[in-house]
Amino acid sequence: MKQNIELDQIKNVYFIGIGGIGMSALARFFHLHQINVSGYDKTKTELTKSLENQGISVVYEDKIELLPENIDLVIYTPAIPKDHLGLNEVIKKNIPLLKRAEVLGLISRAKKTVAIAGTHGKTTTSSMATYFIREGGIDATGFLGGIANNYNTNYIEGKSEWVVVEADEYDRSFLQLSPDIALLMSVDADHLDIYGNDEAVKQSYKDFVKKIKDGGTLIYHQSIQIAEKSEFPNLNLISFGIDEGDVFANNIRVKDGKVIFDINGKFGFSSDWSITQPGLHNVQNALAAWIAAKILNIDNERLKNALATFTGIKRRFEYHYIGKNAIYIDDYAHHPTELNAAISAAKLMFPDKKITGIFQPHLFSRTRDFAEGFAAALDNLDQIILLDIYPAREIPIENITSSTIFDLIKNSNKILTTKELLLPILSNVFQDGVLLSMGAGDIDTKIIEISNMLKSRNL
Repeated sequence: MKQNIELDQIKNVYFIGIGGIGMSALARFFHLHQINVSGYDKTKTELTKSLENQGISVVYEDKIELLPENIDLVIYTPAIPKDHLGLNEVIKKNIPLLKRAEVLGLISRAKKTVAIAGTHGKTTTSSMATYFIREGGIDATGFLGGIANNYNTNYIEGKSEWVVVEADEYDRSFLQLSPDIALLMSVDADHLDIYGNDEAVKQSYKDFVKKIKDGGTLIYHQSIQIAEKSEFPNLNLISFGIDEGDVFANNIRVKDGKVIFDINGKFGFSSDWSITQPGLHNVQNALAAWIAAKILNIDNERLKNALATFTGIKRRFEYHYIGKNAIYIDDYAHHPTELNAAISAAKLMFPDKKITGIFQPHLFSRTRDFAEGFAAALDNLDQIILLDIYPAREIPIENITSSTIFDLIKNSNKILTTKELLLPILSNVFQDGVLLSMGAGDIDTKIIEISNMLKSRNL
């Protein structure tokens, strides 16, 4: 029953997995459009609490009797297990049922769409693009994969014809979109539990590019080979990068805790752009979002102010403690490329300080597929604390544990422990420098305790 659903006819919508970052953005959308929203999630989190504070009913037990009456539409995430009682009851009752991505596709097809795709950089770039476009005078809607600090939400309601969406490759979700402008940030292998191999990942991204409307624009990192111009004759292709590409950043330097750079290429030369988010990857994220804004004819004066006042995303190189001798930063990094980016950013901003990293691996399958890459990235730290794997939706895989990574780490200054023992270990081994916690699991539940510990020790 997935056909002939008119969103403007929906009165009651129920979310299975409402606490997911993408799901909660959709829940906020329906709620703000005066539709009755309720949902289920396995765990109470800050996200679900914020939804409840908005007046959205959330239950935390998978019981059929907790399903509300008169549901017009059920939206679910593919991460929900197949034996979920509520989901199976919905199927049994023939209640209209759509994946999150299908609903996002329906919403975006009614508007002009900027879609941001890629293994890394999606959330920051989509948040930047939303902020730049809105600050540039276009009241765009934004569906984001993280909580943007400038708005303190992952859904921004806009009144214009433009919508900015994060295009998620998991479960090939992004193939539901038909954007006017697409940004392709990176095409690294990931989600191999879904795709099977690197070639299938690349093919899926190529299929996404083919979904761009005729006459539309693809903005892509210059290193990506997926975008052969001859294959897409009806698209405008613009590459970006550092020191190379149709539009490129150069003369990059750090001053007073900010990264400063110049922009060159297709839209002319402009100097002294300032960003508070550290790391070369964030320069590139900003550049891609800047190009999207330029296509919408936003002038540089507005964009320069927008970039300087963009305050980042929660859990993206987020500062939690700055003391006399210690700095604590948390980051969502959960892929080797993202670990390298976070660690490189810390080294760029604090070249003279010792970097201690805490990493919580996310998923058994990702640990299995990228163990060598994780170990190589963690070897860039001065001191490594490795936690147990956070399983999320997965059941254990035989012989795959955090030791799979730990045994490959060459740096002898390494500790393998559990989340429960983290605080006492930190008290013993961390004395000064930069402390960087990384992972997409529940490592963030330790942020307050770690911050308080550093504060109590007056580091």
